[in-house]
Amino acid sequence: MNSDNSTRQTIMITGASRGLGAALTLAFAAQGANLAICARHGDELQRVKEQAEHLGAEVLAVVANVAEPRDVERFIASVEFQFGAIDVLINNASILGPSPMPFLLDYPEEDFANVLKVNTLGPFLVTRRVIVGMLQRGKGSVINVTSEAGHTGYAGWGAYGISKFGLEGMTETWADEVSDTEVRVNMVDPGEMNTRMHELAVPNCDYQLAEPKDILDVFLYLASEKSIAVNGQRFQAQDFSA
Repeated sequence: MNSDNSTRQTIMITGASRGLGAALTLAFAAQGANLAICARHGDELQRVKEQAEHLGAEVLAVVANVAEPRDVERFIASVEFQFGAIDVLINNASILGPSPMPFLLDYPEEDFANVLKVNTLGPFLVTRRVIVGMLQRGKGSVINVTSEAGHTGYAGWGAYGISKFGLEGMTETWADEVSDTEVRVNMVDPGEMNTRMHELAVPNCDYQLAEPKDILDVFLYLASEKSIAVNGQRFQAQDFSA
């Protein structure tokens, strides 16, 4: 661990190569945090790393699939070696599944299983590994990125929506299990955004979308000491005001 970083927050963000994950990386870099980021797309991840470093942050970027236990262990062990404690975990990595999205009656089993593996099992694996250190230190914040499709069932949203329903239930379960500690687990619905995933999900979108960089206040809040007593809550990013 680099002792020069001992007073900085270390923020871990999964799925950081594009969209919301990239925007979060740059926002926390601008605040002077250490960044630990991962994604499956190495070239895009490297570009985000360089942009964050240009803002003065120290960044560890690891190509990893959060649905693979070996990748999760390799990533988190590398973070702990470089930065020590992980203060904030943002489980952002997710996949949409087939596009256009089929109704459940026609949903391929392999695709269905893969979406749940990345979007629900992945956050479980990462959180289970990271939260141990948070509990040992007596502090930490876990932020899960959910969706309206994980709060209300919509025809055609298939495995993606179901995976987010699972994530919301898991968030509430984690929160209840750590409720007598100083560790907190919350979730954020970012709303519809101008991202590659939204383009795949709604290819003929004819209405204005929020930019990821404009809906980050709730994440900054949940990563800060201001939210120390907030646990098990669901936030709408586009409606949030500190």
